Amino acid sequence: MARIDDLCINTIKMLSVDVVEKAKSGHPGMPLGDAAMAYALWSRALAHNPKNPLWPNRDRFVLSAGHGSALLYSLLHLTGYDLTLDDLKNFRQWGSHTPGHPEYAPFRGIETTTGPLGQGFATGVGMALAERRLRDLFNRPGFPIFDYNIYGILGDGDMMEGVTSEAASLAGHLGLGKIIYLYSDNRITIEGPTDIAFTEDVGRRYEAYGWHVQRVDGYDMAGIERALKSAKKEKGRPSLIIARTCIARGCPNLEGTSKAHGAPIGGDEARLLRKSCSWPDRSFYIPREVSSRMRKAVPAGRKLEAEWQSMLAGYGKKYPALGKTLEDFTAGRFLEGWEKAMPVFKPGDSIATRSASGKVLNALAPKIPQLIGGSADLAPSNNTYIKDGGDFTPERSGRNVHFGVREHAMGAVLNGIALSNLLIPYGGTFLVFADYLRPALRLSSLMRTHAIYVFTHDSIGVGEDGPTHQPVEHMASQRAMPGLTVIRPADANETAEAWKLALSQTGPTSLILSRQNLPVLDRRKNGYGPASGILKGAYILSDSVGAPDLILIGSGSEVHLCLEAAKILREKNGLAVRVVNMASWRLFDIQPQRYRDKVLPPGVEARLSVEAASTMGWKKYTGLRGAEIGLDRFGASAPGKTVFEKFGFTVDNVVRTALRLVKGRAVKNKNQNQNQKSKTSKTEIS
Repeated sequence: MARIDDLCINTIKMLSVDVVEKAKSGHPGMPLGDAAMAYALWSRALAHNPKNPLWPNRDRFVLSAGHGSALLYSLLHLTGYDLTLDDLKNFRQWGSHTPGHPEYAPFRGIETTTGPLGQGFATGVGMALAERRLRDLFNRPGFPIFDYNIYGILGDGDMMEGVTSEAASLAGHLGLGKIIYLYSDNRITIEGPTDIAFTEDVGRRYEAYGWHVQRVDGYDMAGIERALKSAKKEKGRPSLIIARTCIARGCPNLEGTSKAHGAPIGGDEARLLRKSCSWPDRSFYIPREVSSRMRKAVPAGRKLEAEWQSMLAGYGKKYPALGKTLEDFTAGRFLEGWEKAMPVFKPGDSIATRSASGKVLNALAPKIPQLIGGSADLAPSNNTYIKDGGDFTPERSGRNVHFGVREHAMGAVLNGIALSNLLIPYGGTFLVFADYLRPALRLSSLMRTHAIYVFTHDSIGVGEDGPTHQPVEHMASQRAMPGLTVIRPADANETAEAWKLALSQTGPTSLILSRQNLPVLDRRKNGYGPASGILKGAYILSDSVGAPDLILIGSGSEVHLCLEAAKILREKNGLAVRVVNMASWRLFDIQPQRYRDKVLPPGVEARLSVEAASTMGWKKYTGLRGAEIGLDRFGASAPGKTVFEKFGFTVDNVVRTALRLVKGRAVKNKNQNQNQKSKTSKTEIS
């Protein structure tokens, strides 16, 4: 190894140790063990421009072993990204640019949020899928507009996670040859040696998945470089380079042990490490030769991008239509008239919102070429297939991705596709199986990726399949997730509006759709509010004459129960009833207070929510003096109509509950009035 290479590697190691020591928190073992191969990758293979981290044709680097974030931050600082030495010194502190695990900040070179093991691996598969789609869409002979690799560093923990297996299987099947992952095989976990729980032959497993597998010494620079070049030449298979490494390499008392995984090595050990590296006994020391060498990434990156920009200019002249399409993708523009392509559903028809969703998707797909997606083996049920869109296969990158029964990988892959910032991915499954992909959904919300989740079979209306397939707590769980817009439309036209919002807004959207048919509301005939009302989360669907005595609040299929109950309560009981359709809590909560008070007047305390799901959270809208009809137990196996009836989701039960609520309020008001009169009389007497 050349002296300058050794010096650069030691600088990366010592910077990583210093940031952890200063924070008194972090994971130094992984950076110490993996600095050599990370340096080899960044100095020998990675095509990037530190002064324009958003260059579309850059290689992507994913630190799937996100606990080693100090390694990534050191590399970013040394190669010239917008990450200062002060940022490194502020590691893991409030408001810093260097949080404990990498958080998506592409303008600083952080391509994705990682830390939950396996997520980076699977997200990278999505990045490669996006590259393939963009390459096939736009590249022409002599114009490789999109031609980048997805590199990653993984740890033993990544290799154990289930999502990794799902994603690896999919990547191998699709032949995503632009994936090149370095697996740091240090054979240590938090609890001790990996062989206490993990003794499989990883290489053979990945060969069975259809991967190109190589084995190297993690400290042999020449060997790593050869492996990277070989992987880059392999076009038809993703590559896994298994690098034998040692955690906390160079630490006399910690090397090869789990003690260095998640805690500072301590001042004494740091001094011993410096001594073993012939390093000055000072923190945050960066030799000038190292700065000079590693900052060569800046002019090299500028040159690469300049060549690409020149090619792009020629491409636009030779292929003006494609050039215009690429401009639209970059700007996030859809084809003209896309909103007019939205189907309008006829009042009086009856259609499941999952079916309406499929019709909307297929009506919009020709106008929104950015759309790509599929289902976890449920496309016929989820209605997520784009007709004439072609399939994404090893030979062709069509618009329909068959994710297989791999919900977790699907969620992470959607994130990777969305992080292209050029494509809009969607993925479908039954709502009850949203649990399988929740960690990826959470990262989608954390990163604000523009991904659309199509969750069908939204309630006990699933029927005969029983409680294992009937979601109960799932909407409450998703509504609790910051940044996720959950929408449960009540009819087909609201479903169209939900898609419109999901396509237009930034951040992830969860569409909650019915299996059973729902009537298309006749809004004009009945004086109902427009379907676009759901864009504000909740709106007055059917109002009372004068101030309401009672407010019925529903979502999805239960909105129709509320409307029927309201009719009876008005005609037979003489009550002034308002029906509010609350399709999205989050959208309603971000509306101005004035609007929220208009929909749910604070003075009207008789409020009843109706939703075939957990009642958790509804008190926020019904108030302490309101009531909820919901389901705080698991469902049952029977025909959907029967299940609804047995659990009280009937017009009769809504009416009875509403009358008890109003009667209780009337008695309370009467008692309050009598008490007030009594107090007044006593005051007058005294």
